Formats: sequence, C-alpha cells, structure tokens
Amino acid sequence: MARNRRDAADRSSGSADHMLRKLGTVSGLTLVSRILGFLRDVVLAATLGAGPVADAFMLAFRLPNHFRAILAEGAFNAAFLPTWAAADASRHDSSRLGAEVLGWLTLANLVLLALALGATGWMLAVLAPGLSPADETWPLVVTLTRITFPYLFCMSLVAFLSAMLNGRDRFAAPASAPILLNLFMIGALLMAAQFPSAAHAAAWGVMASGVAQVALLVVAAWRAGLPLPRPRLGLSPDTRQVFRRLGPAILTSGALQFAIFADTIIATFLPAGSLSHLYYADRLYQLPIGLIGVALGTVILPDIGRRAGLGDEVGMRRVLDRALVICLVVGVPVAVIMATLGDWAIRILFVRGAFDLAAAEASGAILAAYALGLVPALALRSLVAGFHGRGDTRTPLRLLVAATLVNIALKIVLAPMLGAVGLALATSVGITVYATLLYRENRVRGFLTGPAPIPAGALVATGVGLGLFVLWSRDAVLRAVENLTPGLALPVAFLMLMIAILAVQGSVSALVIGRRTIEKMGAPEE
Repeated sequence: MARNRRDAADRSSGSADHMLRKLGTVSGLTLVSRILGFLRDVVLAATLGAGPVADAFMLAFRLPNHFRAILAEGAFNAAFLPTWAAADASRHDSSRLGAEVLGWLTLANLVLLALALGATGWMLAVLAPGLSPADETWPLVVTLTRITFPYLFCMSLVAFLSAMLNGRDRFAAPASAPILLNLFMIGALLMAAQFPSAAHAAAWGVMASGVAQVALLVVAAWRAGLPLPRPRLGLSPDTRQVFRRLGPAILTSGALQFAIFADTIIATFLPAGSLSHLYYADRLYQLPIGLIGVALGTVILPDIGRRAGLGDEVGMRRVLDRALVICLVVGVPVAVIMATLGDWAIRILFVRGAFDLAAAEASGAILAAYALGLVPALALRSLVAGFHGRGDTRTPLRLLVAATLVNIALKIVLAPMLGAVGLALATSVGITVYATLLYRENRVRGFLTGPAPIPAGALVATGVGLGLFVLWSRDAVLRAVENLTPGLALPVAFLMLMIAILAVQGSVSALVIGRRTIEKMGAPEE
C-alpha cells in the first residue's frame, strides 16, 4: 500500500502544475534570500567599499564557498540525492545509507578543516598566488579565512539534510536556510563597531549563520519525520554506489569551480578593486540563476532520481523538457535587461558610502559580459540533472573538460586586454559551450525533446532586437524622464525600460507557448 501511494505521488509530481508549485516554493524563498542578500551587499558596499580590505574579505568568503560548491553541494548532491531518492522510493529503508554517508562526510570535513586551519598560509599561497606575506593585507586575509572556513563543515551538514528533505519533496526549509546567512551578516555588520574591523564582523556573521542553518534543518528533518542518522563508517552496497558516482561528480564540480575560481586567482593580479567589482556584478548575475536555474535543478533532480528507480523514461523526459522551456522563456528577457540596464541597476543598488560611480561602471561592464551567457547558465543545472538523476556522473565530467579548457584559455587571453570584463566574457563563452554539449548529448540519448527550433529562435531574435532598441533609446528615455522626475530619473527610467522589455518578450513567449499548446491538443500521450 505504501509503495502504491509513492507511485501515485510520483505520477502526479510529473504534472506541469506540480512542478511549477515546487518551483514557486523554492524560487519564492530564494527571492526572499536574494532580496536580503542585496540589502546585505548594500551594507557591505557602504561599509567596506571596493578596496584592499574588501578584497581581503571577499577572498576569505569565497574560499569556503568554492570548496562547498565542490564537496558539499555539487558533487555530494549529484552522488547522494538520486541514490537516496531511488532507495527511498523503490527498494528498501534508506536509513543505513544516510548514516554511512554522514559518517564519511563528517570525517572528510574534519580532515579538510584541520588542514585549512593549520596551514592557512600555504593554502592561500596555492589558491591566491597574487598575494604574498609581504602584502599589507596578508595577516587580515589569514585571520578572516580561519574565521570563515568552518562554515564549510556547516554547509556540508546542510547539504546532507537538504538532500534527504528534497528527496521527500520537502523544499521549504532547505530553500530558507540561505536567508539566515544574509540576516546574520547584516546583523554583524550593523554591530561592526564591536569588532576589530567591519571585515571581521562580516566573517563572524558568516560563521554564525552556518551554525544557525544546521539547526534550522535539523528541526525541519525532525518535523518531517525523517530519522536523524548517527554517523557510521560502513560500506553498504548503496554507499559504495554513492562513492562510485562521487568521484566523477567531484571532478565535475571541481572543474566547474576551478573555472570560476580562476577569476579569483587572476583577479589578484589585476588592479585593486577588481575582485570586488566581480563580486558585485556576480551578485546580480546570480539572482536569476538562483531563482530559476538552481531552483529548477533542485526540484527536478530528486524527481528524475525517483523516476529512474521506477524506470519511467517518458516521465523523466517530460520533466526535463518543461524545465528547459522555463529557462528559455525567463532567461531571454532577463539577459536583455542585464546587458542593457545592468549598470543602472548597480548604480541604483550600490552607489553610496565607499562605493562610488567608478566602481559601479566597472561592475556594470562585467555584468553585461556575464549576461551574454545567462540563458545557458540557467539551463545548466537542469541539463546536468538529466544525467545525474540517472546515476550518470561521468558524462557531464567528460563534456565539462572541453568547456573548461576553452574557458581557462580565454581567461588567460582576455584578462590582460579587458581586465575583469575579459574574465566575465570568458565565463559566458565557457558556460555556453558546456550547455551546448550537454543539450546535444541529452538529445542524442533521448533524455529530452527540447524546445522547438522555430519558437526558440523567435524568442531569441525578439530579445536581440529589444536589446539593440534599448541601447539606442535608453539615454533619450533618461533625458525625457529627468525633466519630469528630478532626483528619481534613473530609477524611473530603469523601471520603464525594464517593464517594456518584459511586456514585449512576455507577449512573444505567450504566443509561442500558446501555439505549441494548441498544436499538442488532441495528441496522444506517449
């Protein structure tokens, strides 16, 4: 009877409405987190600006986050979540699997934490070669890194608990956890006078938020009726399967994060402030990726994992098809807004205190380069989920190697010529290459049908046309608004053009989706 209930729930979860409801839960809570994140960054920009002290904190903050993306989220989710979801849905009790994976995860984090705290200088010499002990900010970077690095351990536990909750279609608490990071950092920055510096305050806010996020998910797991396993170092067949999948997944996440971290490494050789300019541009760039790309990947990965355990190939293909249509419909207009109005958005959000117009212009140029690869970036998590949900962690690694080589080569070539903008442009090209290879392989294997070429081309062509029109008209719109709304001209002009872009592109999207729906009416189900 329990199995029948799970199968029925699984079949219903494949509906578009159910996917959109789950996506709405994750995206809505992610939006709250991102709004608070922008508020956090406003306080951070006004307090630290974009100088050497800000760069020191950005580096200390990025280090545990890069390791987290490799170990605690990307690779771990790819290997553990589908295995656990399939075991929980179709085979047997999954508590032993959870206990053994938690045991090995804890051991790995303790070893890494000991190395990071005991050899911080050596780690920085390897990961940030542009810095040296002779730099005046070196002691500050070392101190801040030792404060923030334990955050990685907390995030590993958060990833473990989130995977089990997501496997049971419980998305609210995992999506809420990042909100605590922003709240704790804002609170710490507001009490910066109680710390040696504002950078110290921000670092301790990061660390405290990690503990709070673990506590939140422990409570959520208890309320969901999930057993909280005691760590053990066993090797059951399911655990061995997780480890077999984990190796390629770590290499995949590692290669992707290395390409991202290459920005940090190369930026340490660029003029002061480059790392901070990248950070603030990346904050806006990551907003739609978090709301749509990551949220979709979070929703469909356990769904595909469950369906893989039940052999539902048709259902898996429908899930991935719907995800890609959402990425295309949402991504094109947002990419146009970022490419044409991103500098205005950064000026509106961050120009105050120590963050000046020059910093905003530099960050805006970087954001425009990031925007060129936004649509492929939105689709990445869903495209990878098509393989990871089936337990295939090798194919994304193989495809990523080629894309990473292109990415790193372009960074090395473009950074000396274009500075931080070259780094962002190389990132966009690398992401586009990776997404294209993933899409092609999914199509070849029959994992997706994909958006029809003509409607997809219509959406993209409309977006390009809108972008060219906005670039031609935006100064005229700003001058016209200045005569009507003194002091608020920039925000009003920004909102007017953004609404126009969304209205035009939304109308085209509605026509395209409506046409496809009419064409499919009456078609037999597969």
